[in-house]
Amino acid sequence: MPRRLHRSLVAAFALVLIVSMTSPSPSALQQRAPTFRADVILISVDVVVRDRSGTVVRGLTAADFEVHEDGRPQQIRTFTFQEIDDTKAPAASVDLLSDVQARVVESAQQPASAAARPAVPDESPLRSQDLAGRRLIVLLFDVSSMQPEDVQRSVESAQKYVTEQMSSADLIAVATVSSMLNVLTDFTGDRAKVQEALNKLAYTDGTATPPPDAATMATDEVTAADPDAAATEEVAELDMFNNDMRLRVLKTLAETLQPIEQKKAIVYFSAGMQRGGSDNQVELRATINAAVRANLAIYSIDTRGLQAVVPGGDATRGSGRGQAMFSGRGMAQQFARLSSSQSTLTTLSADTGGHAFTDTNNFGEAFTRLRRDMSAYYLLGYNSTNRTKDGRFRRIQVRLKQEGLRVEARAGYYSDRDFTHTARGDRETQLQDQLWAAVSATDLPVIVTSDFFRLTPDKYFVPVAIAVPGSYVPVPAGKDKAILDILGEVRDERGFPVGRIRQTMELPAAASATLAGKQILYQSGVTLPPGRFSVKVVVRENANGMMGSFEAPITIPQLNAATLKVSSVVLSTQMQAAPRGRSDNPLVRDGVQLLPNLTRVVGRDQKLYFYYEVYDPGTPEGGAPDVRTSLAFYRGKVKVFETPIVQRSALDETTRRAALFRFEVPAHSFEPGLYTCQVNIIDEIAGTFAFPRLDLLVR
Repeated sequence: MPRRLHRSLVAAFALVLIVSMTSPSPSALQQRAPTFRADVILISVDVVVRDRSGTVVRGLTAADFEVHEDGRPQQIRTFTFQEIDDTKAPAASVDLLSDVQARVVESAQQPASAAARPAVPDESPLRSQDLAGRRLIVLLFDVSSMQPEDVQRSVESAQKYVTEQMSSADLIAVATVSSMLNVLTDFTGDRAKVQEALNKLAYTDGTATPPPDAATMATDEVTAADPDAAATEEVAELDMFNNDMRLRVLKTLAETLQPIEQKKAIVYFSAGMQRGGSDNQVELRATINAAVRANLAIYSIDTRGLQAVVPGGDATRGSGRGQAMFSGRGMAQQFARLSSSQSTLTTLSADTGGHAFTDTNNFGEAFTRLRRDMSAYYLLGYNSTNRTKDGRFRRIQVRLKQEGLRVEARAGYYSDRDFTHTARGDRETQLQDQLWAAVSATDLPVIVTSDFFRLTPDKYFVPVAIAVPGSYVPVPAGKDKAILDILGEVRDERGFPVGRIRQTMELPAAASATLAGKQILYQSGVTLPPGRFSVKVVVRENANGMMGSFEAPITIPQLNAATLKVSSVVLSTQMQAAPRGRSDNPLVRDGVQLLPNLTRVVGRDQKLYFYYEVYDPGTPEGGAPDVRTSLAFYRGKVKVFETPIVQRSALDETTRRAALFRFEVPAHSFEPGLYTCQVNIIDEIAGTFAFPRLDLLVR
């Protein structure tokens, strides 16, 4: 890569937009209460010791073990041996998840306070020793990703386990996740209660994407009876087309079960975790870290089972045209889509000590593996001698003084990070540390999107847009403005920075104690060559120091090899006067700039603007190009609206050789609900076509 591209940030535009969304909720106007935390944290490590034959070794004591953290010896403070006795008396129901649904909502509204509150109240009579010798298993069904047959298959496998393998030592909870967590039954050893909860899951609960209530969620009115609805709705819009809600549920379950100092497990039934391409890698790593610190292993099951990848796709999609679907490239794309939908499941399991079961129709293997892994283990606890809250990875090494034995233990954990007592001079360092941290703060919801537009055959302009819900940005008492710091970096495949974003924004606060009911949008851009990159952005509000991070891949295609060269399709609901000066930003035309809609959630009182470009269309000798395009909107498989066909026989006056298309569609043409917009593009001269798609929600 040429060196000049390593600092290819284009200051084409950098703006702040505050978009009105809903009326401020009363609870959002309240100041968050201060919290106090202890400075001593017990680090627990579950260890399985096996001999050369693979048999679990029993009878060891704390004196037989050595624990090192980053090479420094640690003193073992707690030591127990946990062994499951499947012949012991059945356990009564245990109330552990009574408030977990509320905590998921609270983590989406007031994450700082939710994180500080203990998962198990101090006044509860429940203690870890009360659950010793029990298997704590959560059966979690991701109904938003599964088709009806997937739900039926997963429920039947769970029912078979309960009937044939569930022992008196097992405590099982059943829950589902779609747009929110729903606990069907708390931990219980009663087979009848577990079966009753599983029977509540009918095949009709499988909805794939979108979640079951996606069509009505965004049209529900915010009433005085639900004062937190405004803030909840803002976060729901950010989570509509990514995996954040499902990851947040797993993280909250881990935090809820963390005080129980023993091994726990989640059997996660899912049909893959691939949504709209705007998935937050920081949220994934935070979820994994919460599970690791809670000794919680995730056993993922791909409920689609063994899949046959056939040319052109299966019966869920229309057949293609020509011979392209039989090419190696077409098959490779199908395998890549399948692998992408399974990668998050595999990562969740591998990094938490569980196991992922993909491409198999025998789900019973997951329960067999789980029972074996939780049969007998040692639980060691120590207080780390490293009190620095820097958020860095701490490597744990567990060794045995006796030779010839094999130790199975987790590799380490990420330490906490303290944002409260940061001097003004250290704030830039704090942002930089967050930018390079593997597990960054996610208390402040942030979403980042990027598009691409060709400038020259080897150079593309990439607009980067960042959005934050205004309800999370408090205004300091006696101040008339709120301040946000933004730091971001674009990196290539080697991890080298090729673009940088840095901005301090001062936002007018009007008469409210927060910017609730509004959305804060910041835009900038970089110029990149074709290739694979990643962007990470850290945002901090400077009233309470709350921070959020978002990381996502950026793929710039090599359009020279494409049969029809098409840019990104940008959805916008607002336009504004363009900034002065020269701009390489294709979204700026005739003194007006399109502002991308990051959440793809629109109101019926808004107008929808679509913009895209077609490069190097076919041209007959001495003639003009002929590119035709239209927009078709589908609700499910039913086409509900289509625009007239627009024809272009002239190219952009610049040297980019692009046919430019901008559509304006009134949102009141649609009933509230989820829609798929298909962009139909045909090059009549070259005989090529493309049909890019994007989802949007009309409320």
